[in-house]
Amino acid sequence: MIPVRILCCAVIIAAGCAPEDTQPPATPSPSPAITASPPVSPPLFHDGAEDAGLIFSHFIGATGDFYMPEVMGSGVALLDYDSDGDLDVYLLQGTMLDATQAVNDSLFPPPPTHWPGSRLFRNDLTKDGDLSFTDVTADSGLGLDGYAMGAATGDIDNDGDPDLYITAYGSNRLYRNDGGTFTDITSGAGVDDASWSTAAGFSDYDRDGDLDLWVVNYVEFDQVRNTVCTSPGGRRDYCGPQVYPPTRDRLFRNDGEYRFTDVSVNTGIAAKSGPGLGLVWADFDADGYTDAYVANDGAANFMWMNRGGQRFEEIAIMAGTGLNTVGSPEASMGVTAGDFDGDGDEDLFMTHLVRESNTLYVNDGNANFFDATNSAQLGSSSLSFTGFGSQWFDYDNDSDLDLFVANGNVKLEESRVGISDYPFEQRNQLFRNDTGNRFVDISRSAGPIINALEVSRGAAFGDIDNDGDIDIVVTNNNGPVRLLLNNGVGHHDWLRVKLVGTQSNRDGAGATVALLRDGLSPLYRRARSEGSYLSASDIRVHFGLGKNHKITGIGVIWPLGHREIWRDINVNTELTLTEGTGSDWP
Repeated sequence: MIPVRILCCAVIIAAGCAPEDTQPPATPSPSPAITASPPVSPPLFHDGAEDAGLIFSHFIGATGDFYMPEVMGSGVALLDYDSDGDLDVYLLQGTMLDATQAVNDSLFPPPPTHWPGSRLFRNDLTKDGDLSFTDVTADSGLGLDGYAMGAATGDIDNDGDPDLYITAYGSNRLYRNDGGTFTDITSGAGVDDASWSTAAGFSDYDRDGDLDLWVVNYVEFDQVRNTVCTSPGGRRDYCGPQVYPPTRDRLFRNDGEYRFTDVSVNTGIAAKSGPGLGLVWADFDADGYTDAYVANDGAANFMWMNRGGQRFEEIAIMAGTGLNTVGSPEASMGVTAGDFDGDGDEDLFMTHLVRESNTLYVNDGNANFFDATNSAQLGSSSLSFTGFGSQWFDYDNDSDLDLFVANGNVKLEESRVGISDYPFEQRNQLFRNDTGNRFVDISRSAGPIINALEVSRGAAFGDIDNDGDIDIVVTNNNGPVRLLLNNGVGHHDWLRVKLVGTQSNRDGAGATVALLRDGLSPLYRRARSEGSYLSASDIRVHFGLGKNHKITGIGVIWPLGHREIWRDINVNTELTLTEGTGSDWP
């Protein structure tokens, strides 16, 4: 049995502090030369959660039976729920899986600051940039008290505020945002799922102007048939997904008036089952329709190609994204898509288990992919880690996409047994994009919070403090939330784009935004909130501009297919682009 008390060493490491500046003593010379030590550079990221009042600790409700959901959660959502211009945070919580047992029966009782249920924290950012959060769960209508797993955000009714879908081990929930308070409309909308749901994401797959919903399901686990599994050292341990049958995903078409229709069978996605954990929408073959990629845990991944908004065809093996280079499935958890190499199409990166490298698939523009993991130097650096939340993002605003990976084991970390009370901890990783075709692991120099030993899962990305660089909210399984504030090392210019659809869906989800530059190739980014692991990020599009930039325009390919361009662009600001107000973009 795992020991009861949680060590505080990871918290101490995460808090960290820079060494104090010192001066050497004066020499006995008549004119002593006093030289100060070089100033200590700030870390790339620091944890601002506690100072900002973002106080939350994930609770797994473990009682020693090693129920599989305990080790898998949970995620986080970033959304401006109250439309005040800054990002609020919704954190997903666990509970006791056995309803007959009390919280105090858990091997890991929650800390004194624990409040039951998932929590909504309002961002009360001041005009001067002071960051603080207030727990507004009680008045929000979002006090979900179940075993929550993941979150998806999207404006399902095109009324200008984000709605929220929550996946769970148990019943899922769809919450309609009514101008800052939420109403549970799950039953009437027809989007519940009795399966163990993990990832979810909104996209307008049929191009009718509203957002549809894809729900990823995992395995047929239940507590009654809980299987006993052991570690290589013979200790009781959590089982892998191969022990339980896989399940089918669900696709719900938005029919308006807060009604959805399950079209999983009609569109073809019900034809295959898989232990799904990750989801990302992208137009991999550039035909104007969004495709769906599902990361399966220990089984071949799925690449569902959208055939004219009517049906989906699964082509992962043929496309080169189903198995690794030796033809074996891997334990895919998190997934992200983006144009990391600047060639105008979306590539794929996904995280895997210890002793399986994370995988980078490069797109040739026609949905044919090749494994570039080793050539991009992303292979050996990941073999010692189990990766979950991940996303390409430009942390230093130098104009290319870097990579963050949240790590934490799902099997006992044998080296931590006897040292830690929850021996699943690993450190996270940050990779800098170097020249567009390879990555450099800069984790060791990125700051104490990147190197803290914790059990990280979800990761959501957005400019929390509105200072022009991307921050990260990281959730820890059976541990505290971390707010990784970007310290802006590099000081490059930036631009953030908010889309307002009038014919397309209101947030422009699925739109491609192009930053056009004089003498340089365009930068392409997709407006999306899904991806990473069980998490929803800011849907606004962020561009780091680097050095020597001259912007000639912003082009948008809207989800319904038409193209517009805007000129005379100012930098270091948020630009709102409303569909129909730009010029034609050939």
